[in-house]
Amino acid sequence: MRAFLKKQSGDALILTALALMVLLVAVGLVIDGGMIFMNKSHLQKTANAAVLSGAQELTFDVEEAEQIVNEVVDKHEKSIEVSGITVSPNEKIEVEVEKTVPLAFSKLFGREYVVVRAHAAAELGVMGRAMGAAPLGIDDSIELEYYKEYQLKVDETEVDTGNFGVLALGGPGAKTYEYNLRHGYEDQIEVGDVLDTQTGNIAGKTRSVVRELVDGCTELPRDVSDRECSRVLLVPVYEPYNQTSNQMKQVKVTGFAYFYITDPMSSSDTSITGMFIKRAGTGFTHPSALSKGAYSIRLTE
Repeated sequence: MRAFLKKQSGDALILTALALMVLLVAVGLVIDGGMIFMNKSHLQKTANAAVLSGAQELTFDVEEAEQIVNEVVDKHEKSIEVSGITVSPNEKIEVEVEKTVPLAFSKLFGREYVVVRAHAAAELGVMGRAMGAAPLGIDDSIELEYYKEYQLKVDETEVDTGNFGVLALGGPGAKTYEYNLRHGYEDQIEVGDVLDTQTGNIAGKTRSVVRELVDGCTELPRDVSDRECSRVLLVPVYEPYNQTSNQMKQVKVTGFAYFYITDPMSSSDTSITGMFIKRAGTGFTHPSALSKGAYSIRLTE
């Protein structure tokens, strides 16, 4: 009987030891797995941030887009390596990143580290919904030539329809117009929206605001890709909607464009001088939006 009990006790000790070993292995694998998962998640967020930032330069400079990707990755974590960047100008940017993650438990079995990888891609889409638009408009029948000088009229001179490219965003009145031109319209505008036009002469208000916008972004040298430049205006593109014989009271939004102010207005000017540029900004795509050089960015992979 004693021998039997002794044998049973020994078997129990062996089973307990085996159970502890299995438990230890399981805990070790959970620890290493958690480290891999945590690093993979961080790596993916870094890749996403890098392509979203780089995509802002797709309409300007491919090399600049690649440089921004590398800078964003480096700022997130210096141990992350960029293993590949693919750029399609005006369309898409992709990045491959990787990081060597040291293992805690698996090194007991000869596996000291694992290479974690992530991939991200962002592409440009035609902007069809956005906030921050200027209270100025451009007829979609006009074929835009980018980086060529244009003049946006802000009075009724020589405009027989009564609509001179000025929109009453948020309501009529010179004060509302001045605020929206200086800061951008706070509400969202979307393709298909019907907007009222602004009547009357607001050239004086325009001159003072344009002077501020020009002074807020020096051109030494000119850089239309500067993300902080106050000269850049988001402008709704429209088609006539409610037009009488001598006045266009409303327009329907068909897209967006970016207008870069090149010159300040003199005391006698009744037009804003500038050029339309291609640019990626904050907004959303719309299936019906016309392509007029304003793009939004979205992650695709």
